[in-house]
Amino acid sequence: MSILRLLLAASLAAGALAATIRLYLKDGGYQLVREYQVVEDRVRYYSVERSEWEEIPSSLVDLKRTEAEHAQRQDTLRMEAEALAAEEKIEREQRREADRVPPQAGVYLVAGAELRPIPQAESKVVTSKGRSLLKILTPLPVVTGKATVELEGEHSANIVLSDRPEFYIRLAEDERFGIIRLEVRKGARLVQKWTIIPVTKELIEEQQDIEVFRRQVGERLYLIWPVQPLEPGEYAVVEYTLSKGNVQVWDFAWRPASKPR
Repeated sequence: MSILRLLLAASLAAGALAATIRLYLKDGGYQLVREYQVVEDRVRYYSVERSEWEEIPSSLVDLKRTEAEHAQRQDTLRMEAEALAAEEKIEREQRREADRVPPQAGVYLVAGAELRPIPQAESKVVTSKGRSLLKILTPLPVVTGKATVELEGEHSANIVLSDRPEFYIRLAEDERFGIIRLEVRKGARLVQKWTIIPVTKELIEEQQDIEVFRRQVGERLYLIWPVQPLEPGEYAVVEYTLSKGNVQVWDFAWRPASKPR
C-alpha cells in the first residue's frame, strides 16, 4: 500500500507540474499558464493566476525559450514515470521470486523452473580426543589446540548440473553465509579447520571460500551463485557465526556428465 501511495503522490505531483507552463516574455518575465496557442500575431493563453483566457502580441513572447523548457519538462516527467514503472516491475518480480521459496529456513537449489531443497548435512567436530556432533549454536570448544569440522563420506549425494549453480538461502537469523570448497580426506570431507587459542579460548576458523554473487530478494532471503565456474569437486553452502564454532552445512558436488541421485 505504501508503494501505491507513493506512486499516486508522484503521479499527482507530475500532473500538477505538467499543467503549469511558464510562458516567457522577451522582457525577462513570464506568465504561469495552463495552456497556450499561437493565433496569427497573438498568443492566447489560460492564466493560472487569474483563471481566465488572455491574449498578448506574439512579438512580446519568447516562444523558443517557452517551447524548449516545456519540452525538457515533458521529457523529465516521462523519464520519471518510466523509472517509477521499472521500479514497481522489479518489486513485483522480487515478490513473486520470494514467494516461490518455501518459508522454512534452509538452502534450495535452482533446478530450471523448480527448486530442490538441499538437506542440511550432519557435521562433526574432530579433535585428538575423538569426534562429536556439531549442533547449531554449539559453545566454543573447551580444549585448546587444533580441531576440524568434517562431513562423513568422500562424496556428496547432492549433484548439481551446472558449474555455476544457483541457490536460495533463507536464514533463520542474520548470519554470515557463502559457498566453500570441501577438502576430500579418507572417508570424510573437511569443512573448516579450527585453531583454539590457549587461555583466551579464541577460535580461528579456516575454510576455502568461493567468491559468490549475492542478491537479496526478501527478508533474510538471498540468491547466491559462484562468480567463476566451479572446478569439479565437493562443495557446500554454509551459514556460520564468525569465531563462535557455529557452522551449518548444505553439501553438494559438481561432477561433469553426472546425474543427480
